[in-house]
Amino acid sequence: MAQVSGSADVPDMGRRQFMNFLAFGAVTGTAIGGLYPVVRYFIPPSSGGSGGGINAKDALGNDIVVSEYTASHPAGDRNLAQGLKGDPTYVIVDEDDSIRSYGLNAICTHLGCVVPWNVGQDRFICPCHGSQYDNTGKVVRGPAPRSLALAHADVVDDKLVFSTWTETDFRTDEDPWWA
Repeated sequence: MAQVSGSADVPDMGRRQFMNFLAFGAVTGTAIGGLYPVVRYFIPPSSGGSGGGINAKDALGNDIVVSEYTASHPAGDRNLAQGLKGDPTYVIVDEDDSIRSYGLNAICTHLGCVVPWNVGQDRFICPCHGSQYDNTGKVVRGPAPRSLALAHADVVDDKLVFSTWTETDFRTDEDPWWA
């Protein structure tokens, strides 16, 4: 009896390879599509700046243009911007309508609340447990154990750029705890 090699129910090798390739492509594409946002989460955004700095962002996510910022904010003003690692950071306008050379991280060193500026008392007061910081961010009343973190605030091409503060903390004459 002769064997029949081409049965209609069994696909030939070309069709089988094509179906395997199609299934492999669908599974691989789905896996890559699912992993892409996870990988992007762990890669920090590169929004420029010089010397490893990052452009400060306003509440809408736009770069802070210093000439516009100082024109619309009076001397002594303290407003939040997005700083290093996305942390809220105070931008301080000096009396000569320039940006102070440092920004203050607004995260309380006690439990991580955002510390607002209290104009009436001329200090930062944490709403969670009452920690207080002077106008330079130095802790003056606990339970917060440390002063607010500092960041360099430089003007590069009329944009505000924050960079890591690694020098001695001028408020305490100690090495920075956040570096």
